[in-house]
Amino acid sequence: MSYHFDQFIDRRNTFCTQWDYIKDRFGEEDLLPFSISDTDFKAPEPVIKAVSERVSHGIFGYSRWNHSAFKSSITGWYKNRFNADFNEDWVLYSPTVCYAISILIELNSKPKDKVVVFSPLYDAFFNIIKERDRELVLNPLHLENGRYTIDFKSLERELQTAEILLLTNPHNPTGRVFSKEELLKIIALCKAYDVFLISDDIHMDIVYPGSAYTPVLSLSTERVVICSSASKTMNTPGLIGSYLLVPDEALREQFLRILKGRDALSSVSILGMHALIAGYNEGASYVDELLLYLEKNMNLVRDFFSAELPDIAFLKPEATYLAWLDARGLNLTDDAIQNALVTKGKVAVMSGATYGAPGFLRLNVACPESKLLDGLSRMKKALH
Repeated sequence: MSYHFDQFIDRRNTFCTQWDYIKDRFGEEDLLPFSISDTDFKAPEPVIKAVSERVSHGIFGYSRWNHSAFKSSITGWYKNRFNADFNEDWVLYSPTVCYAISILIELNSKPKDKVVVFSPLYDAFFNIIKERDRELVLNPLHLENGRYTIDFKSLERELQTAEILLLTNPHNPTGRVFSKEELLKIIALCKAYDVFLISDDIHMDIVYPGSAYTPVLSLSTERVVICSSASKTMNTPGLIGSYLLVPDEALREQFLRILKGRDALSSVSILGMHALIAGYNEGASYVDELLLYLEKNMNLVRDFFSAELPDIAFLKPEATYLAWLDARGLNLTDDAIQNALVTKGKVAVMSGATYGAPGFLRLNVACPESKLLDGLSRMKKALH
């Protein structure tokens, strides 16, 4: 392999959210963190080179994203990785995926309207929907034989009175990749009840063998938008930048009026833009090697819990670098589990209650194997 994902890089004292500010979320310092969904890996070499060269220029004035270099790198990535042809005109910049989703909710619904989401749910969406004064409608995914499935009957009932369906594909935190057949059913229901479909696809690149990511826009372009970013895959969220794929021209114009005219956010992060262009144009081999390493880590987690903590159920996810652990077999409260992990194991693992799923844990495995083994050992010590 060209990339050395086994290399441990000390991220402390870099103002790192996951390492330096762990006390904010877990109440104690000096914990080994597996919490925030970024990685402990260096970005791809082409990204580091592009950013370094841009920094060496020494001038970082206002910059623009609305050009072919930015937009073609995105459409080219979808073409090369997913065999999906999208028009460059569809590409818009956003500082973050969450900002884009918030504005799309504002533009496609009114206060008190219903927004349907699958649960468990990425925690940021709770506040986004609340702050937009929309009604959050949770549609629970059903856990059957270790796999989460959609209850399409209940989904249809909820969409009849909703304005928006906020989809996460691949799904965070369960790791489901929704199949083409499932997406077609979702699209059909949204069309039947005139529901706007927002698809957050930020984890689209981390999909393991046996599953395949399908961009929903390759199936329909009517009242459908994809929001995504290279930041999770290339580990560049600190450089700022994401994008939208918006087929509807009128909606693009509305979004740009808010981005620039109201919120004054249209000047791109110059380093974030160069990172995305380099990552999407030259980072394919990095992603291929990253997937191999992450799958190895997932296998390690599976084997560990099977042998050492069998009361915690785990089946490898179809996607993401987030291991979703069913700890209900411990017969302990979430508070008891977190107290043991933090005070006895000195390890920080996200509680499933954060995502609306008490009794579960979310463990980020995007780290060197040595760190992961240390963390699993700490979990065993704490829970025993």
